Amino acid sequence: MGRAEVPGRASGVLLHPTSLAGPYGSGELGEEAERFVGFLREAGQTLWQVLPLGPTDAEGSPYSSPSAFAGNPLLVSTDRLVGEGLLREGEVAGVTSGDVDYAEVFPEKMERLRQAFSRWRPEAEFETFRERQAGWLPDYTLFMALKERYEGRSWTGWPEPLAFREAEALQDVRRENEREIRFWEFVQWRFFRDWGRVKSLANRAGVRVVGDVPIFISHDSADVWANQGEFYLDERGEPTVVAGVPPDYFSETGQLWGNPLYRWDRMERGGYRWWVARIEMALTQCDLIRLDHFRGFEAYWEVEAGEETAESGRWVAGPGEKLFERIRSDLGDLPMIAEDLGDISDEVRALREKLALPGMKVLQFGFSGPENPFLPHNYRGENWAVYTGTHDNDTTEGWLAGISDSSEGDLLRRYTGRESVGAWDVLRLAHASTARWSIVPMQDLLGLGSESRMNTPGTSTGNWRWRMPEGAMSSSLAEKLRDLTEVYGRTSETDDQ
Repeated sequence: MGRAEVPGRASGVLLHPTSLAGPYGSGELGEEAERFVGFLREAGQTLWQVLPLGPTDAEGSPYSSPSAFAGNPLLVSTDRLVGEGLLREGEVAGVTSGDVDYAEVFPEKMERLRQAFSRWRPEAEFETFRERQAGWLPDYTLFMALKERYEGRSWTGWPEPLAFREAEALQDVRRENEREIRFWEFVQWRFFRDWGRVKSLANRAGVRVVGDVPIFISHDSADVWANQGEFYLDERGEPTVVAGVPPDYFSETGQLWGNPLYRWDRMERGGYRWWVARIEMALTQCDLIRLDHFRGFEAYWEVEAGEETAESGRWVAGPGEKLFERIRSDLGDLPMIAEDLGDISDEVRALREKLALPGMKVLQFGFSGPENPFLPHNYRGENWAVYTGTHDNDTTEGWLAGISDSSEGDLLRRYTGRESVGAWDVLRLAHASTARWSIVPMQDLLGLGSESRMNTPGTSTGNWRWRMPEGAMSSSLAEKLRDLTEVYGRTSETDDQ
């Protein structure tokens, strides 16, 4: 997977691949993904933004993953497995459509992948993949094999020689679990093949993929297990302090994420090796990336382990410019969007500006008053990515319903000059703005209400489930979006190579 040049003034759509339609219980990287690329091209769009592409937790959160490098097994194309004879038609029947039911979809998909693996024979391309991913793949596949062996328990609940990675114990367990390790290698190979095919198709159609890199990672992950000295952990391997954010727009008590925190001093002494590798992987999979919770690189909210909310935390200095200097030194330019939402200090703004990274503007945050910095007339310059809303917001139609009788709704009507405002009126504000990139969730293009919201921050169930209805990618919708895109100068020539 190569990285394509990032476009100038452009627009695009936010849609995670699990939200694609199709018969297999979750969106996949098969025909529906290719159709979505065709829809973007027909609609004159240049950007496709996704959420993190890694494996998810049991609730489907792509921000809670056992690996910062691996791909999501749910996205492996079932149809391609059938087409290559690794699955038979009767073995994929009876799965559900509609919103994702992770309790049903996870075991079904894993059963299909194991059936395919039982018929598969390694080939040269697979061996090349293993060699290229040798920096992370052995730890991840052994981690997953051990999760299977110990019935899903966290790595801190494994026998101590394995939990704390004694060399002889690891050597023995690799030998004992060789077949299971090979299965997880197979799954990752299939994901990287499928995603590489879809991304190449997108790039040839003139579409650039915007990825997403969460700042923090899960404690129960291959990354923490394999790099324990670079996190604040006690003698049992448990976090001593955890990540969160103070009270804000989304939550009165803040958000207690619970992720272990980095020992940035040790990472610096090691040349930020893990972070450089992580960004390199993200920029292999995508053309540019959204850095989630950018403010945490300047200062992050630290909460003592065991606290029930994030209210009693404190700000601690992050790595700042030093980390990005190292990334730039090793990898070149920084094709990134800084997610600079929430409690943002002057120091965070200064860091973003020094790095020359585009920041984010969210129109749903803009209507508290005419001086609000999220209103388009208050943007300074073009170095922004503007959104009607993000995956953490209500859909725009849902938001509109909630503010209709408020001062926000009144200012919105005055701002647009319309007595009745719909999602496309807000979309028009985004496209008309000076922001370099305008990106709109697919739910807003379809005019869907709160029932189609992707995530509600501060809640742990019922999220990440939404999928596009069958037939949603119509030519009439593409034509309508292309027209608006052309009016505001956000189209570009496609690359048909």
